[in-house]
Amino acid sequence: MIKQSPIDAESIVSKVAEMLRSVRKQQQLTLDDLAQRSGVSRSMLSQIERGESNPTLATLWNLTQALGVDFAGLLGSEPAAEPSSGQVERLPAQRTPTIDSRGERCRLRILSPPDLAGKVEWYELQLEAGGALVSDAHAPGSMEHLTVLEGRIGVQSGLREEEGGAGDTLRYRADVAHRIAALAGEPAKALLIVLTD
Repeated sequence: MIKQSPIDAESIVSKVAEMLRSVRKQQQLTLDDLAQRSGVSRSMLSQIERGESNPTLATLWNLTQALGVDFAGLLGSEPAAEPSSGQVERLPAQRTPTIDSRGERCRLRILSPPDLAGKVEWYELQLEAGGALVSDAHAPGSMEHLTVLEGRIGVQSGLREEEGGAGDTLRYRADVAHRIAALAGEPAKALLIVLTD
């Protein structure tokens, strides 16, 4: 069984909600204005501001870019310019948005473009030995697809658990609390895709 780490998720959701509402009002934006700027639906923004939704990292990235702010250093670098028609965009590794969670010994690199946040998002997940990524429920109908690239990884979604090794893909509900953890006392690496219904 994968052990749950204590995490004050309610406090994090509350702080994000408060900051988002405060910055939006400072910039004199309505929910509709921010929805148009960020590509995040008005209803999702309203749920986030009320602390009723746990936004994905890519959704937070979109919001920080739309508002021109950094949520307490949660996200790094600036987004790359959109590719012109007929061109190939190259996003250097050092400019790929990366989130380090030292307490949980994991790192997420946001690989999906900002305009897909809240729909289809993909990440490179690196877990140190004993590392874990713990998430509250995402939007209703959300699913995650995790392909293990290196090591062994265990997934807990609600009350269900499964584990896999390199080459295995684990698919599970993400609209319930879920956890991804490195197993066997070794580091692990995976490609994580989040689909929102």
